[in-house]
Amino acid sequence: MIPRTMSGPEKITEQESHRRQAAGFFNETWTLLDKTSRTTDEDLRMIHLAHASRWHWELAGTAENLVTGEWQIARVYCVLRRAEPALFHARRCLQLVERHGLAGFQRGCAHEAMARAWCLAGGKAEAADHLKKAQEIGSQLNDAEDRKVLFDDLATIPL
Repeated sequence: MIPRTMSGPEKITEQESHRRQAAGFFNETWTLLDKTSRTTDEDLRMIHLAHASRWHWELAGTAENLVTGEWQIARVYCVLRRAEPALFHARRCLQLVERHGLAGFQRGCAHEAMARAWCLAGGKAEAADHLKKAQEIGSQLNDAEDRKVLFDDLATIPL
């Protein structure tokens, strides 16, 4: 759909279109993640939305967007109790953090994803190791909101 203004269609670049779609799909994925009860069709839609968001970030996003996309895909698979793809995307998230030299919140979230995925996969020692790394990173975050978001997520890991 082309956004319209009073004077006609809004002109946007292809890159901006990808950014808007990525953000929209990301938010729609969270709407489904937040539902207390989903149908099988909604579970599949959630998977597809998360992957679509990540793909659009590939075309128009930053390294942080790519990391966040992989993190969200890992979370979706954890929620759906699918350990193998959760681990795959959590690893990819951490690889991107390392490749791009990201620190702080992004790195903490990558370790959170690894801890959650390993916990689901039965790797308690690996989960505990990544949980500890995420907690150490979180305790050093200057931004109070980022710190709260990370620690709130860490508190939901069933270790």
